[in-house]
Amino acid sequence: MKRLFFLITVCIYLFLFAFIPQVDPCTSLLVTKGASEDGSVMVTYTADGEFHSHLEYTPAADHKPGDSLEITDWRGRVRGKIKQVPHTYAVVGYMNEHQLTIGETTFDGREELQNPDGFLHYWDLIQLALERAKTAREAIKVITELMADYGYRSTGESFSIGDIKEAWILEMIGPGKGGKGAEWVALRVPDGYISCHANKSRIGEFPLKDPKNCLYSQNVISFAVEKGYYDPKSGKHFRFCDAYCPADTKNKRYADTRVWSIFRRAAPSKNSSPDYHRGIEGAEPYPLWIKPDKKLSVKDVFALMRDHYEGTPYDLTKGIDAGPYGNPNRARPITWMVDSVEYGWERSISTPQTAFSFVSQSRSWLPNPVGGVLWYGLDDTYTSCYIPFYCSIDTVPKSFTVGSLNKFSWESAWWVFNFVANYANLKYSYMVPEIQAVQKDIEGNFLALQPTVEKTALELEKTDPRLLTRYLTDYSVENAEMVVSRWKELGEHLITKYNDGYVQDENGEPEEKGYLENWLREVLKSKPDQFRLQPK
Repeated sequence: MKRLFFLITVCIYLFLFAFIPQVDPCTSLLVTKGASEDGSVMVTYTADGEFHSHLEYTPAADHKPGDSLEITDWRGRVRGKIKQVPHTYAVVGYMNEHQLTIGETTFDGREELQNPDGFLHYWDLIQLALERAKTAREAIKVITELMADYGYRSTGESFSIGDIKEAWILEMIGPGKGGKGAEWVALRVPDGYISCHANKSRIGEFPLKDPKNCLYSQNVISFAVEKGYYDPKSGKHFRFCDAYCPADTKNKRYADTRVWSIFRRAAPSKNSSPDYHRGIEGAEPYPLWIKPDKKLSVKDVFALMRDHYEGTPYDLTKGIDAGPYGNPNRARPITWMVDSVEYGWERSISTPQTAFSFVSQSRSWLPNPVGGVLWYGLDDTYTSCYIPFYCSIDTVPKSFTVGSLNKFSWESAWWVFNFVANYANLKYSYMVPEIQAVQKDIEGNFLALQPTVEKTALELEKTDPRLLTRYLTDYSVENAEMVVSRWKELGEHLITKYNDGYVQDENGEPEEKGYLENWLREVLKSKPDQFRLQPK
C-alpha cells in the first residue's frame, strides 16, 4: 500500500512539474461517434507551452479507509491532502483504463475570479478525474464535487471529456478570492457533430431543464447577476461565455481563428466567414458545434491538428515575415509594439511551442484494453509523429519519461523531436516536406497495422488477459522507441544534406539553391541600392 501511495504521489508530482512553466494557448477538438468514420469518440489536445513533458503511467490501486492523497507543487512540496477513494484506475497520459480521455484549454476569463485561496488546479482535476471516473458524466461529477469540497485555484478552463459513447465540454471559472467551488456548465456534444475550443469560453446559451445534455452549477446565473456580469432585465438570454469571458479583439483573433480553421476544413460547404475572428462589428460568433461534411477518420483528425492557415489570407507560410523559406513559426511574444502601435502575429494550431499533443480513440464495440488508444506526439504537431499507446499498457517507453528543459539529451524523445523541428527552421520549405514524408510513412503504417494488431489482441483477451497486456505494451513501447530512432536518423540526414546552407544532391554534392525571387524582391525594397552591382 505504501509503495502504491508513493507511486501515485510521484505521478501527481511529475504531472504538476510538466505544467508549471509558462503555458501558451492550447487547442482541443471533440469528435462524436456519429461524426467519426469508424464510430470512435475522439478528443484532441495540444499542450502548448515551453516545458519538457513526460508521458506518465499511473497504475490502478486499492486504498484503505482513511487513506489520503498528497497534492504537491512542481517542486515536490506538499500543498495539502485530499481524501482518497477505495479504488483508483490506471492512467496512461490523458486516458484511463476505461477509455475515458480528458483534454483542456485555458481561457483565463475575468481576472478577479481567480481564487488564490482555492486548492486544486485544473491539472489536479484532470488526473483525479481520470483515476476516479469511468465515463464523461462521472468525470464531470468528480471534478465539480472536488472543486466544491476543496476549492478551485486556476483561471477559466474548458475541458474536453470523451468516453466510449459521449463527448462533453465542461467550462468553469473560479468564484474570486475567498469564494467556494466554481461556476460551471457542461454540455454534451450532439452525436454526429464536432466541437472545438482554443483558449476562449465557447458555451453560450444552455438549457436549464435538460440534464441528459446539460449540467451546471446551482449559482452559475445568479452569481453573474450578483457580480454585475449579467442583467436579467436586459431582455437577453444568459450566455456563460459573455458573462465570464467577454470577447474582445485579441481573444477573437488568437482563439476563434483556430476554431474557424478547424470548422472551415471539416465542413468547407458551410463557407465559414472569417469576419468574427477578424473583429468585424456585428459578425456572429461561431457555433459551439457543427456537422462535418464527411465522417472523420483518425488520419483526418491528425490533419486537422496540423495547420498554419495555409491557403487563407492568414497563411503564416507566406509574406516577408515567413522569411526566404516560408517558415510559419514566429518568435514569442506574439504581440509587439512599434511606434506606440500594437501588432500581433497570427496564432495557428500548429506551433513550435507545443510540448506534446494527442488524438484519442475510444471505441464502444471493443473491450477497454483494446478499444482505447492515445495517439501521442511530441513538439510541434506539424513535424511530430503520432504514436499509438493502448490504454491497457503497464509501461511507457523510457525515452518519453526522461530529460529536462534545461539540458539537451539524445536520451529524451522530447529533445529528439525538438532537434529535428528546430533544425528545419533553417530551410523550412526544403526540410519540412522531408520530415512529413517520414511522418506520413510511419503513421500510415501504424493505421494500416491497427486492425491486425487488434485482431491478435482480441484473441489474447479471450485466452489470457495478462498476455494481452504484455502484447499491447510491447507493441506500444517498441514502436515508440522505433519512431525515436527514426527521428534521430532523420535529424542526422537533415544536418548532413542541408549543411552550411547548401543542399546536397543525390550524389552527396553540395548545390547552391539561393533564395526565391519573390523574397529577394522584398529585400530589394528595403535596400534598393546596397546590393546592386555596377555593370562593367
